[in-house]
Amino acid sequence: MYKIPISVLVVIHTRALDVLLLERFDRPGFWQSVTGSLDHPDEPLEGTARREILEETGIDAAQGRLVDWRQANRYEIYPHWRARYGPGVTENVEHVFSLELDDRLPVVLSAREHTRYRWVEWAGAAALVFSPTNAEAIRQLPSLASR
Repeated sequence: MYKIPISVLVVIHTRALDVLLLERFDRPGFWQSVTGSLDHPDEPLEGTARREILEETGIDAAQGRLVDWRQANRYEIYPHWRARYGPGVTENVEHVFSLELDDRLPVVLSAREHTRYRWVEWAGAAALVFSPTNAEAIRQLPSLASR
């Protein structure tokens, strides 16, 4: 079954703007926030975000404040991941969310997706992630948190 080219990006952070980063299992050195595609075309975006947070980190989104940024990024799917999508699919639409936690929480990684995690202050986290849209979302955190 092919992946649906609609996904979520969830930046998990503390009030102090420490950001949770995950290292990809299939790409050592590739750090990212929580990401994932819809399981089926009718899955609500917020449901996808909550499911992916729990699957990838073991954190229940109810432990913090989940915010839909109402922001979508369209980008070209990296060539080495295109085989996961249907024939001719080259773009994905990513919807941005954040999950604000009071403090850092313990993380339980999905062993098939990630090998390590780390909490990093926001500016350092933006410099570490491989995805430009992920980096931009992290760079927006200070202005969003001040609202």
